[in-house]
Order: sequence, then structure tokens, then C-alpha cells
Amino acid sequence: MTELEKLEAGLEYCYDDAEVSARKENAIIQCKKYNAIDDTDYEAQYAQLKTMLGSVGEKVWIAKTFNCDNGKKIFIGNNFTGNYNLTILDIREVYIGDNVMIGPNTLITTVGHPLSPMGRRKHLGIAKPVRIGNDVWIGGNVTILPGVTIGNNVVVAAGAVVTKDIPDNCVVGGVPARKIKDIEDDTEE
Repeated sequence: MTELEKLEAGLEYCYDDAEVSARKENAIIQCKKYNAIDDTDYEAQYAQLKTMLGSVGEKVWIAKTFNCDNGKKIFIGNNFTGNYNLTILDIREVYIGDNVMIGPNTLITTVGHPLSPMGRRKHLGIAKPVRIGNDVWIGGNVTILPGVTIGNNVVVAAGAVVTKDIPDNCVVGGVPARKIKDIEDDTEE
């Protein structure tokens, strides 16, 4: 298997492999283009997002500075706001539902590295998809780790580190994030 095939299969892969690195280099170029667009030119920003990301719904906006590892592995639904300094390390897929808000300085990462020093010396990574449901509010300075699924109607408190799946209809916070309380889903009739 190539390193890219290993990555796609969810196996350990070498992150400085030429094919893997080419994705990141393209993402750097695309993010630079996005971040260079006038802050008030929303049409140009939206057009660039549609070019650089896997899919983009309607009414999607991301503040500057936005960074990602691939772009084509990010899938965003409708009515999305990503605030300042959003970083999405989309080595694997990141699915974001409808009506999602993400606070400033948030990191969503699909990639991790071995605990073994020899594995890190070999530049190994392993990636798992992240899924974020509908009607989710992620506060500022949140970190979402690889393989996590966040349910619908969830609030993630500022500064939380999400290490495990979060069920629907709740508020979570802390390091690591834990359920604080249930919340009502008032979108259902």
C-alpha cells in the first residue's frame, strides 16, 4: 500500500510522504488565497470555500485566519459560522451539520501520532474522521480530537477538550469534556 492508501484506510502512515505532503501544500495555497480575500467580500470568500472544501452548504462563512490540512475532506452543511482562527486538520473527513457555530481559536483535528518515540521519529500519523451534528455551538478555544462524534443540539463550553463522543441534547465542558447537563431540543414540533 502507498502511504496515502494507508491514510485513507485508517492505518498508520508516513506524514512526510510526497503524496501526503502534496495535499497539505495545496491546502496551504488554498488557505492563503482565502485569507487574502477582502474581509467584506463575502461572495469571493464563499466562492473560494466552494473551490477548496469537499462541500459547502448555503450561508457558510469562516472568519480569517482559516487553516486546514487538505480542504477536500471538509464537508459543511447550511448556515455555518466559523469564527476567527479556525483550524481544521482534515487529514481524514470532517463532517459538519446544519446550523453550527464555532467560536474563535478552535482546533478540529483528525490526526494523531504514536505515543512511541520511535513511531514519532518515523513521522507516523494515524487519522480518524470527526462528525459534528446539527444545531451545535462550539465555544472559543475548543479542541476536538480525532474520531469524535458530536451529536445534535450540543453546546461545547469554551476551552473544552473533546476526547470522546457526545450524545444529542446536552452541554459539555472541561478538560476532558464531560456532560454538564441535558438541554431541550426546541426545534421539534
